[in-house]
Amino acid sequence: MKTPSISSILFPFFLILSLYSATAQPFDYPTANLSTTWTNTESAPHSVAFSDGSTVRAILLRGSFGPKFACGFYCNGTCDSYLFAVFIVQTNSGSGIVMPTLGFPQPVWSANRNHPVKLGAKLTLKADGDLVLEDADGSRVWSTNTAGKKVSGMQITDTGNLVLFDARNVIVWQSFDHPTDSLVPGQKLTEGYKLVASVSSTNWKKGLYSVEVTNKGLFGYVNSNPRRVYYNYLVKGSDGSKEGSYVRFLNGSLSLFIHSAEPNRPDGVISLPLATSAQYLKLMPDGHLRVLEWQSGWRVVADLFGVRSRSL
Repeated sequence: MKTPSISSILFPFFLILSLYSATAQPFDYPTANLSTTWTNTESAPHSVAFSDGSTVRAILLRGSFGPKFACGFYCNGTCDSYLFAVFIVQTNSGSGIVMPTLGFPQPVWSANRNHPVKLGAKLTLKADGDLVLEDADGSRVWSTNTAGKKVSGMQITDTGNLVLFDARNVIVWQSFDHPTDSLVPGQKLTEGYKLVASVSSTNWKKGLYSVEVTNKGLFGYVNSNPRRVYYNYLVKGSDGSKEGSYVRFLNGSLSLFIHSAEPNRPDGVISLPLATSAQYLKLMPDGHLRVLEWQSGWRVVADLFGVRSRSL
């Protein structure tokens, strides 16, 4: 199967006005070249503290004027440990990160949820094409394992996909292939992968609940011993596609492609409210799969597991 290019995964995103500014940058900064290192320090550029106790230090940011995707170091709570994460932040027309008392950052992907790093940690896009996260003591915490794969740069897309690309703009590695606890519009969850909830909002380690797709449908599990199904959406039928089963988060639906694949119609649809602004879907620490939307603050607009188990 042909590897997608960056342009093929860009989807339109929704913009809103920003009213309050916490910092200012003259332009967005969505791309980085090889041999670049970022250090997690309090004096780092594009660093913003929020009134809920969270802090972001943006490394890349895509776009301006509204809710936008960025990646960088993120913390909340006591802020004595940090994730390298993709998050949604509010921006002004100069790509300044704004609304420190209302537009709290929303992490939608992270690299090191089970091994947070300290102040002084470094992220390096190495000359060999590997993206490496090292803690303050120099220990390697995480990498994309892309050394020698002809990576020429890194980019955050309009849809929140962190990608490493080659000289022809073909994607070598992408965060969309490694979901944590959330999906953003356009992203899919494929068979063999899972969403795993965090223990709590300030303890990012893998928690008790997970969501998976199989060739029978969509399932929510309690990860006990043995694990227990607490939600299912069963889809009857036989496979008519060579592609593995998956679900895709779209504007207005979570669409299930269990026995078929796009561009065919989905085998099942969980209807969701149409987005009027930025949305994302998250498996919460309590096991609920919820859609959050920016409405002058982040609001829960749907609870997918609030519906009883069902089958088609």
